[in-house]
Amino acid sequence: MLIIAYLLGSIPSGVLIGKKFFNVDIRQSGSGNIGTTNTFRVLGPKAGTVVLLMDILKGTLAASQPYIFQTPHVNPLLIGLAAIVGHTFSIFDRFKGGKAVATSAGILLAYNPQFFIIACVVFASLVYLTSRVSVASMTAMIIISFWSLVYHDIILTCVAVALTFFIFYRHRENIQRLKNGTESLIPFGFWYNYTKKKNS
Repeated sequence: MLIIAYLLGSIPSGVLIGKKFFNVDIRQSGSGNIGTTNTFRVLGPKAGTVVLLMDILKGTLAASQPYIFQTPHVNPLLIGLAAIVGHTFSIFDRFKGGKAVATSAGILLAYNPQFFIIACVVFASLVYLTSRVSVASMTAMIIISFWSLVYHDIILTCVAVALTFFIFYRHRENIQRLKNGTESLIPFGFWYNYTKKKNS
C-alpha cells in the first residue's frame, strides 16, 4: 500500500495536463512549480481546476487503500503520507515535485470528510482574504492543526502538525518573497482589490 500510495502521489498532474492538452511544460513557466497554483497561472482556470482535482484524488485514492483492501488495522493517514512523499519527490519527475497541499487535502477527505470540508472552508476564506495562495496554505495548516484537537485523534493531530512543518519548509522560497514584498497576488480577493484600489 505504501508503494502504491507513493506511485499515485508521484503522478505529475500539472506536467501531464500541460503537455497533453497545451503543449506546454509548466516547469518552464511561471514559478516552475507543477502544482495547482502555477497551473492556474500558466494554463488558466480550467486546467488549474483539473490539476487540483487530480492532486486531491491522488491523496484520496492512496489513503483509501486500507478501506479498499479491508485492512482496518492500517491507519489511512499513515499510508497517505507516502502519497505526499511521492507528490513532493516524484519518481516520474527526477524526484522533484509540488508542495503537496492539494494531495494532503485528498488524504483528509478519505480519512475524515467532515474535517476535509472544514479545512476547505478555512483555506478558501484565507485565499479570499489574503489573495495569496502561499499565505493561505501555511496559515490554514496552523489553524487545521489546532482544530484537529477537537477530534481527540492523536494520529490526526500528529500528522497535521508534521504536515504544517513540511508545508512551511516547501514554501521557504515563498516566505523569502513575502519578506521581500515580491510574492505575487492572485487576481481576486480582498487584499487584491484593496491593493488595486490603493494604487489607482
